[in-house]
Amino acid sequence: MTAQPRLILASRSAARGALLRQAGLAFEVIPAAVDEAAVKASMRAEGATPGQAATALALLKAQRISTRETDALVIGADQILVCEERWYDKPADRAEGEAHLRALRGRVHTLATAVVVARNGARLWGHVEQPRLTMRAFSDDALARHLEAMGEAITDTVGGYMLEGPGVALFAKIEGDYFSILGLPLLPLLGFLRQHGAIPG
Repeated sequence: MTAQPRLILASRSAARGALLRQAGLAFEVIPAAVDEAAVKASMRAEGATPGQAATALALLKAQRISTRETDALVIGADQILVCEERWYDKPADRAEGEAHLRALRGRVHTLATAVVVARNGARLWGHVEQPRLTMRAFSDDALARHLEAMGEAITDTVGGYMLEGPGVALFAKIEGDYFSILGLPLLPLLGFLRQHGAIPG
């Protein structure tokens, strides 16, 4: 019987780790040090789409860890929020989180969410989802309540909200894969891992 390969998540994202744990996966967390802002700026200057940029970042993270963790299956992931052609990063502080939410209020945005699996530095598989989310035109009071509920966690997530928490109250409509909105196209990833013996079939 072939031994199950080691599984590594090349991300410090609590949401991605929680999704994998809830799916019953045994894995290690080894975050990859990547200058995401520089990669995004370079790719955008080259005319890349958000999906292409997210995939490139996910691949870079997976390759960086997989080159030194021999024979492990390494999961890299990335997510880029796009609204009216502007690309958003995680807010640096509460004030920037509030500014992002004001900019997104009443508008539709897309979350280009990519996952890549690499082994020994080589890309084995990748997948991209691009769910669309419509924020309702919420009041300033609703915004203040959301900011209070999020607290310091507002800097942990692109857009300044967590759909699995108080952020759900900010939305009027969601189209696309729920898990991808949380940061990881989970079902396609599980399918790939089953095929490669990383989880039971």
